[in-house]
Amino acid sequence: MIDPKLLRDNPDLVRASLTKRGEPTGLVDEILAADAARRASIAEFEKLRAEQKGLGKQISSAQGDERTALLERTKTLAAEVKVAEAASNEAGARFSELAIQVPNLVQDEVPAGGEDDYAVLEEIGKPRDFAAEGFEPRDHLELGELLGAIDMERGAKVSGARFYFLKGQGALLQLAMFQLAINQAVEAGFTPMVTPSQVKPEVMGGTGFLGSHAPEVYRLEADDLYLVGTSEVPLAGYHMDEILDLSAGPKRYAGLSSCYRREAGSYGKDTRGIIRVHQFDKVEMFSYCTIEEAAEEHQRLLAWEKEMLDKVELSYRVIDTAAGDLGTSASRKFDCEAWIPTQGRYRELTSTSNCTDFQARRLNIRHKDADGNNRHVATLNGTLATTRWIVAILETHQQPDGTVRVPAALQPYLGGREVLEPVGR
Repeated sequence: MIDPKLLRDNPDLVRASLTKRGEPTGLVDEILAADAARRASIAEFEKLRAEQKGLGKQISSAQGDERTALLERTKTLAAEVKVAEAASNEAGARFSELAIQVPNLVQDEVPAGGEDDYAVLEEIGKPRDFAAEGFEPRDHLELGELLGAIDMERGAKVSGARFYFLKGQGALLQLAMFQLAINQAVEAGFTPMVTPSQVKPEVMGGTGFLGSHAPEVYRLEADDLYLVGTSEVPLAGYHMDEILDLSAGPKRYAGLSSCYRREAGSYGKDTRGIIRVHQFDKVEMFSYCTIEEAAEEHQRLLAWEKEMLDKVELSYRVIDTAAGDLGTSASRKFDCEAWIPTQGRYRELTSTSNCTDFQARRLNIRHKDADGNNRHVATLNGTLATTRWIVAILETHQQPDGTVRVPAALQPYLGGREVLEPVGR
């Protein structure tokens, strides 16, 4: 939720942000009207309450007809106060209902436009030239089946489409990758966390995932809980309704969780393999810091993501995501996209978002500034490793005989194994 005072004082800034996202701006006028009605109803309620309190003092000293009149006014005033209070509550609820629909303000540097209007900030590494090496690369699913690492057929048998088993070398590869990520995070000062996969509505809504992203979210109706699509959600809720001490710098957590996404609207897209699935695992960085530190912290999260991608020896690029492709909570987002040889294009492996104080306002997370005032914190998140990385690792490091070279940084977590071998060899 953006600052209501900013909405009131600088509505054109909010309109410009919505336009950059490609969204209509009429909502701003609705909010301003609702805010005016809310403030007027509050003023009326407070005026009547003040009169009600004043009458109490007058009655104690009044006598005769004056006292009778005051008592009569007390009765009618009580009814008026009740009506005014209800009107004030209704106006406040209407304002909140509208205001919560406004996405975070987009930063000036963010490119305008939609999904294809990103800006490429840098390219790291050179995609491998398989033609020059004299063989046609296998895709990750063919490799996964050769290695006995991925079983889509039994995943579908047990759970349905877009589910899978990681087994044998596949399971070990993912565990190795996550251990590497957690160790890197701990060395950088993050607190490791294994987070809940189910959260309350106020936490899911507070992080901004019940707006345009609601169709992607699994809801457990019988329990009124939601399955998370990222540990960003429980990590954001971890300090809900708290005042943090940020005097020593940002609070950083690295959350390991299973993630669940309905992938609504993606039917027919990436149906082969484990690129777009309903359940996967991920290590997510999450940071609480002051608003003043947020931009610099965002760059740090991106640097840690790049460090991990370098460790698993992938070719990738960094993009500045366009405004129309930002999530509700993000004011700016960088994606790292790895080269996928059999697709001949880059695919997202990590993203890091600066959510400024947007989530903190919804979740009531604050800190004390140097003057002792309570201010909302900034929240940021970033992917450090996820199941999808297996796609890029298998395809990039495959060899003509179907084996897959293990990046040096992962070998200690795989018992020193240098190569993944096809089963039966």
